Amino acid sequence: MSEESNVVYIGRKPPMSYVMAIITSFTGSDAKNVTLKARGRSITTAVDAAEITRRRFMKELNIGEIIIGTEEIQQEEGGTRNVSTIEITLTRG
Repeated sequence: MSEESNVVYIGRKPPMSYVMAIITSFTGSDAKNVTLKARGRSITTAVDAAEITRRRFMKELNIGEIIIGTEEIQQEEGGTRNVSTIEITLTRG
């Protein structure tokens, strides 16, 4: 199975929607790790989803790796804007 299928992109939905996506990714494909990717204001939702999953539903999960960065986004009216990004890897076992 490709590594890209174990990525959950975080957006504007409530954290519990992403918790279900994380649990489904682990149980559906017997994956060893799932990566959450978010940017901007969605970073807090990504952290919430990771912590809810880890503390309430899958106590055997660990935080594997956290990568932070910045992306340059083109604006409609011209110019660029910097947006923060985060990747959180959750590992089982």
